[in-house]
Amino acid sequence: QVQLVESGGGLVQPGGSLTLSCAASGSNFRVYVMGWYRQAPGKQRELVASITRGSTTNYADSVKGRFTTSRDNAKNTVYLQMNSLKPEDTAVYYCNAAVALLPSTTQNAYWGQGTQVTVSS
Repeated sequence: QVQLVESGGGLVQPGGSLTLSCAASGSNFRVYVMGWYRQAPGKQRELVASITRGSTTNYADSVKGRFTTSRDNAKNTVYLQMNSLKPEDTAVYYCNAAVALLPSTTQNAYWGQGTQVTVSS
């Protein structure tokens, strides 16, 4: 079994920065695409950013130029650097990963528990 553990959320003022981390742990697994989603109250969960093992990235239009995702494959960890935060970025942020339990190559989706990000003065 694989677990995703997030950290780094909190309260920040508009214009501020936060960095989220998400580490996958377990045994005999391989992580493929990793991503960050967010869900604000009363809204659907939406993709914020994703990154492949080769570090090809994809961002939602609403965060382009402000958020940067990166990963460390050796540590099975993905990061989300969030700059110039706005009140509308307030949400619970979830880590997601496509994981294969070796020796299988079948990928299944795993989710973190979520971390609250609040942008407010």
